[in-house]
Amino acid sequence: MTALIKNVQLALGNGHMILTCGNGGSAAEALHLSEELIGRYRSSRAPLKSICLCADTTALTCIANDFGFDHIYSRQVEALASKGDQLIVLSTSGNSPNILRALEVARARGAGTIGLLGADGGKARALCDLSIVVSGVDGAAVQEIHQMIIHILCESLEPA
Repeated sequence: MTALIKNVQLALGNGHMILTCGNGGSAAEALHLSEELIGRYRSSRAPLKSICLCADTTALTCIANDFGFDHIYSRQVEALASKGDQLIVLSTSGNSPNILRALEVARARGAGTIGLLGADGGKARALCDLSIVVSGVDGAAVQEIHQMIIHILCESLEPA
């Protein structure tokens, strides 16, 4: 958890962006994280640079239609991520092809890769510079714990 907080604080402190993505309930969590960064968590503060790759339905459907569902996030990462940015993926399995491709492209672009993962972390674990793996519980419980991690992260970014 400490490493997650430090990575995100460093990226944001240096003017970099936090990109987030996931599938299903994990997409909702990714959206929630970006919303807390751009809006606010508890107190009024300057907005923090973040984008949720799940949010733009026109981009998602265009990319899925023209390139395939496996590319819905990687294509956006290719367009938006720069060296020093951080891609945070949320996945209960760590094996979704669209998540894996996004991680690969982020690494190729010099962005950091962070996974909030379930089960054993799946294939995503090896593609993440940093991963927090919630194991031994079902997918719903993984998502609930990921939500707590998101709130702890957001709390750490609040002004002192």
